[in-house]
Amino acid sequence: MSRLQVVSGKGGTGKTTVAAALALALASKGKRTLLVEVEGRQGIAQLFETEALPYEERKIAVGPGPDGGEVFALAIDAELALLDYLQMFYKLGQAGRALRRIGAVDFATTVAPGVKDVLLTGKACEAVRRKDRKGRYVYDHVIMDAPPTGRITRFLNVNDEVAGLARMGPIHNQSQAVMRVLKSRETAVHLVTLLEEMPVQETVDGVAELRAAGLPVGAVLVNMVRPAVLEEPVPVEAPREELARVLTAAGVGGAGTLVEPLLEQAREHEERVSLEREQREVLGGLGLPLRELEMQPEGADLAGVYRLARILRAQLEEKA
Repeated sequence: MSRLQVVSGKGGTGKTTVAAALALALASKGKRTLLVEVEGRQGIAQLFETEALPYEERKIAVGPGPDGGEVFALAIDAELALLDYLQMFYKLGQAGRALRRIGAVDFATTVAPGVKDVLLTGKACEAVRRKDRKGRYVYDHVIMDAPPTGRITRFLNVNDEVAGLARMGPIHNQSQAVMRVLKSRETAVHLVTLLEEMPVQETVDGVAELRAAGLPVGAVLVNMVRPAVLEEPVPVEAPREELARVLTAAGVGGAGTLVEPLLEQAREHEERVSLEREQREVLGGLGLPLRELEMQPEGADLAGVYRLARILRAQLEEKA
């Protein structure tokens, strides 16, 4: 399984929740995962009901089950990542911190095209490659809560552009090293969607862009899937008198006035199921694994994240 799992998706599809659930699901059998946030929204802290994440790797959870491993989290700050970069390649030390005090670091990450994305992806890839003194990877998996689908290809591919601009030196070498990770089997880019027309179309477009850029596409994660509660479509001319008698026999008062509203709701449900079936077929045409995550009745709280993690873990074990 890929060591860097990038999770993207259209806004509103629950990509941060799915990324967190994936981190928990992969933290099994004693494995360590790192959940990385790059958008500065502190969505991970909110999900895990903890204080805002600093620019350091912090343990936030344990994977579900008796063999659950550790889950760490990191909110990458572009300015601090740039200071790390300056120290790593240029040994600036105090001079780098002085640059931050006068605003030069903020200027570089805000104005210079692509620099911020280079720093964010670079820090995540550094965590993927990092090893301990015994030569073992520090993290078995790194999960990135990445930018939305419409921006993900440019975000991940920015190092290719930088490597082309800087023909030599540490910037060129660093950019190439990052792209070697992002375009290798070590990486999988997953797209989160709903069974609705706009998210599905954006997913289809996103997959095409990722493939054109040579970036490895993983799975399509269909979130908030609602169960079909009717086994068969509701007939247009349903026997209303019979339905009223059944409702009355069941002890429902005023059954005669409820028949039409109930039939209308049933037809609306069938219409939604039919539309979802069409969208599922569109996603199936992508030739990618589809992972379906059922809607959580209590919403995207911490308990819901753990429930999704168990679903994902079962699917991953079934695949294996």
